[in-house]
Amino acid sequence: MRVKICGITRDEDGEAIARMGANALGFICVPSSPRYVGVGQIRQMVDRLHSWRVGAIGVFANVGTEAISQVVREAGLTGVQLHGDETPEFCDRLRVELADGIEIIKAFRIKSEADLERTRLYRDRVDTFLLDAYHPGQLGGTGRQLDWTLLDRFDPGVPWLLAGGLNPDNVLTAIARARPTGIDLSSGVERSPGIKDLAKVARLFEQLGARGQHRP
Repeated sequence: MRVKICGITRDEDGEAIARMGANALGFICVPSSPRYVGVGQIRQMVDRLHSWRVGAIGVFANVGTEAISQVVREAGLTGVQLHGDETPEFCDRLRVELADGIEIIKAFRIKSEADLERTRLYRDRVDTFLLDAYHPGQLGGTGRQLDWTLLDRFDPGVPWLLAGGLNPDNVLTAIARARPTGIDLSSGVERSPGIKDLAKVARLFEQLGARGQHRP
């Protein structure tokens, strides 16, 4: 079970969460987000994470491929998460811009079966899907829970992360119901936007480890 903790804004949080066993950390590159961090700060955090072999994912929304690839290079990211209205063709162009081995994750805000059907268009264009809850005014980190009943027959043919309102109390139920290949948490392990509650993160890994759901 892959575990990604998103919305990291502080060096100490990133290092502590990597030490606990996270497989990837997410850095928000959307200036309007309360969890936004600049390129220099991301680079500083990434440089401290090398010994932990943890992925560093930049989260973008509706910006150009050149701008994304520049941030990837300057910040030392290992992956890109697209959280806006990016088309399959955009993903193709981004793949050409990025260096080999950089992961592309496409996020989808799900509110109906039609949204799940739309993911099929991206299956051969990206490496990983992320399913989040729909919110009309926010792209992510809302704390809203995705309707897991929509995922009963979801089988995208690529690895996928479940997001949307996950926390240490409901994560095992979510995994059992949705059967994702990984999970992504942000507000569910925070004290405030961008400030992680390390006690909650520790409890998350305790829950996963007790049920054999996670291996660093």
